[in-house]
Amino acid sequence: MIRKRIFVLNGHPAAESLTGSVAQGYAQAAREAGHDVRLTNLHDLAFDPDYGFGGYVNQKPLEPELEQVLQDLEWSEHVVVATPMWWGGLPAKLKGLFDRALLPGRAFDTRTTTKLGLPAPLLTGKTGRVLLLSDTPGWFFRVMYRNAMVVQIQQQILEFVGIKPVKVTKFAGASHPKDGVAQKWIKRAARIGARAA
Repeated sequence: MIRKRIFVLNGHPAAESLTGSVAQGYAQAAREAGHDVRLTNLHDLAFDPDYGFGGYVNQKPLEPELEQVLQDLEWSEHVVVATPMWWGGLPAKLKGLFDRALLPGRAFDTRTTTKLGLPAPLLTGKTGRVLLLSDTPGWFFRVMYRNAMVVQIQQQILEFVGIKPVKVTKFAGASHPKDGVAQKWIKRAARIGARAA
């Protein structure tokens, strides 16, 4: 087995959540399998999620917590984001983390472009996994919403900055899972974590 450096971000803003349990299950299994794991809980981070200045010239200074998130991203070889879907998108605080921390010069380079004309990614050489919890059934999510949130976090955020490929695992019916289902999800996340996948 090749030991990996894994950064796990529990993107639920509450101190206790099923999303957090899934993230913890992944992280614990990855550690037990011999991987080097750093786990960050969004609810522990104190920062202003509003970018504020609205431009890249006069950037708002990063709080220490956001600087640490960036350092963990740069350190990692595999990035895992566990998040609920709220109103078809990311929780506001998680979106604020991405808005504030993934800045030009650290996450992408607007002065250099790819063959497609996009800013060059700077967080390359990493793979990713999204653990997505929602109430929306998978088929409905695909047909009616065209996987909009998956496209956002997978392609427009993580892969945009160079983390690729990014695989997505969905867990549906998260608000009121049937008896035993939540534990099955945690075990499923643990199996993925043990493989560092």
